[in-house]
Amino acid sequence: MQSGISASQELHSAFQTLVSSEAQRGLICTITKESLTPLTVLSPATSSFTDDLTLLTPHLDPKTALYIILRRYASSETAPFIAITYVPDSAPVRQKMLFASTRLTLVRELGIERFRETIFATTKEELTPQGFEKHDKHVGLAAPLTEEEQSLGEVKRKEAEEGRGMNERKSHVSSGVSMPISDEAVQALKGLAREGGDSLVQLKINIPTETMELASSSATPISELPTTISGTEPRYSFYRYTHTHNGISSSPILFIYTCPSGSKIKERMLYAASSRSAVQVAEAEAGLKIEKKIEASSPEDISEESIDGDLHPKVEVKKAFERPKRPGRK
Repeated sequence: MQSGISASQELHSAFQTLVSSEAQRGLICTITKESLTPLTVLSPATSSFTDDLTLLTPHLDPKTALYIILRRYASSETAPFIAITYVPDSAPVRQKMLFASTRLTLVRELGIERFRETIFATTKEELTPQGFEKHDKHVGLAAPLTEEEQSLGEVKRKEAEEGRGMNERKSHVSSGVSMPISDEAVQALKGLAREGGDSLVQLKINIPTETMELASSSATPISELPTTISGTEPRYSFYRYTHTHNGISSSPILFIYTCPSGSKIKERMLYAASSRSAVQVAEAEAGLKIEKKIEASSPEDISEESIDGDLHPKVEVKKAFERPKRPGRK
């Protein structure tokens, strides 16, 4: 879901000053009247990125979302900046969704080539020296161009389709970032191609390590999908639906993305940004052909009737125009 908000001229000017000034460590930005605007300049900057993180402390409110741009690398490098979307769990729901849906606009309008990495944070502890150390260990920061290319690819591909109609079934999946997947999960996906094996494979994201893992694999009849798919956490579910329609038997593979409304905002964003990665892995590494993608807020929205409607939409037959009969003669 894109919010339609754009960067103001004030933000463009403030960012250009940041680009050219080694005395500034970064910018704090917000959304004001449908525009991205600068809020605070983080200065003066020292030679230590870690030490300068203390400049953030006075501005991190547990109930207020912010965008934070920081110079983390030398200005001589191609992409010296990182962009942080800080959305605390206690922030108002509308604010959470607005900031989450606009975060890609920020880097796109300021120049994606300038940003080495984008980070989504929900606590101020994540933005401390210890938090960054933990983050770096998880993502294993590689050479500058590698992260830059990943960020570039994410922004170019990410056309969010979140929150559009059909009783929340269609569509809050967006394309996005590549995410590592465990061997166990790949093997379970390969098993779906075999008749007589498990019919439902659920994948989950390990949030701390940002890795896709196997949640469960089971032989599940379609009537039990609503109670088998997790109703408390987001899931990527791959389902082999063996059925007969109009006398023809088939077993299409369905990709079902569920994201309960009570999920944390960081979970929602990670799952939404990585959904295409899950499909690509299933197709490229497990050899599956995904026939249909279905998205829903709750597993309760998934039923045999709704899936049949997606796979076999009814064709409206238009009746030919019938000329009125001529009245009989008296």
